[in-house]
Amino acid sequence: MLRFLTAIIFSISFTSSVLAAPAKYKTNAPPSADLHYSIHAVQKGIAIKGNGLVQWRNTKGSYLATAEIRAMLLGKILEEKSEGKFDAYGLAPLSFSEKRMRKSPVTVTFNRDVKRIQFSATDQPQPINGGEQDRHSITWQLASVARGMSAKFKSGSQWTFLVAGRKDVQAWTFKVAQQEKTKTPMGEINTMRIVRLAQDPKDQKIEIWLAPSLGWYPVKMRIAESDGDYVEQTLESITKK
Repeated sequence: MLRFLTAIIFSISFTSSVLAAPAKYKTNAPPSADLHYSIHAVQKGIAIKGNGLVQWRNTKGSYLATAEIRAMLLGKILEEKSEGKFDAYGLAPLSFSEKRMRKSPVTVTFNRDVKRIQFSATDQPQPINGGEQDRHSITWQLASVARGMSAKFKSGSQWTFLVAGRKDVQAWTFKVAQQEKTKTPMGEINTMRIVRLAQDPKDQKIEIWLAPSLGWYPVKMRIAESDGDYVEQTLESITKK
């Protein structure tokens, strides 16, 4: 009887968290490239400078995306990895891992055979309903949508995705704000600034600047926390692979 009740409770908690699948946007993933960034950040009130390397690989129906940020005197402060394949929604992650300085690593596994997402930070799985991204793949999904639907990817348009975080899946909506000239070590680049429309003041504020003239690669990214901490990275160079 106890097992039966436990199964019922688990089933209710699992199905109650189901989110509607987002629209299927036309996508065109960028070609493989290495992107080098300069880093400016504030962490616990301390200003930090450093460099970052993002490696994006798009080969034979699968992808691999990694990011590594290093700060002067501190060494590696962030490492992320997302890998998977492509499906009707665009990027279809199979696994995501993140390691932040002084924090335990986090992994998210997308078990697509049984349509379930497992989180290392909790024993409560989430269902795969279609189109789910992780916190690293979402940048490349946005770039893929921008490349596939450039005529509609314009100021004022909004795009919603399901994004798996450390413990759950949430619907994230991004708004294309406006065209801007972004200063970089490569010179001024025309970009489209995209912002996450956060539902809660405690949510991360995410801004991404994509460059149409550079194949919609991310030229600048800024992630700010509600406590004032932020990480901002600006493109220094691109090497296509």
